[in-house]
Amino acid sequence: MGIDPGLTRCGLSVVQAGRGRAVLPVAVGVVRTPSGDDLALRLLRLSRAVGEWMDEYRPDVVAVERVFERGNVSTVMHTAHAVGVLILAAAERGVPVHMYTPSEVKKAVSGNGRADKKQMTAMITRILGLSEPPKPADAADALALAVCHCWRAPMLFRQRAGLIDGRVSAAKRRTPSPDNHDRSFPS
Repeated sequence: MGIDPGLTRCGLSVVQAGRGRAVLPVAVGVVRTPSGDDLALRLLRLSRAVGEWMDEYRPDVVAVERVFERGNVSTVMHTAHAVGVLILAAAERGVPVHMYTPSEVKKAVSGNGRADKKQMTAMITRILGLSEPPKPADAADALALAVCHCWRAPMLFRQRAGLIDGRVSAAKRRTPSPDNHDRSFPS
């Protein structure tokens, strides 16, 4: 599941990873909250909508855009509140969350970490074989996050496995054998 977090518009998508780099679209949409409503009510509405999507589609993992400084502190804070609600919804269901910066997503999907919205929408339309571009941009961004994770997950898995193997190997090297009376570990 890919989520483009936002308090006014939150893009949601579900895809199915296929063989190789194949990714199949399952669902895409946008949750909207009225800007005039109280923050708590908006967050509650967002939480419920995302929870319904998670309950209906039962994703194995959630990919969320990492919040970054956009220049407007109020916008960043509202987005951060939304991200917290989204992560909580996933945690309540035991679904792991992976976060990606916009440039990571752009690089993974288009090959250009500075691709604009038009380029990203065109790439997602082509990659997923859609008959028309997803609208609004928040929906396309949510699909891009999901595709990014599908393509990066095998690499992340190998990296983590390597780190774990590396830690185990290092721990075995430091662990003294039972017949070794020296209890100090090499530095």
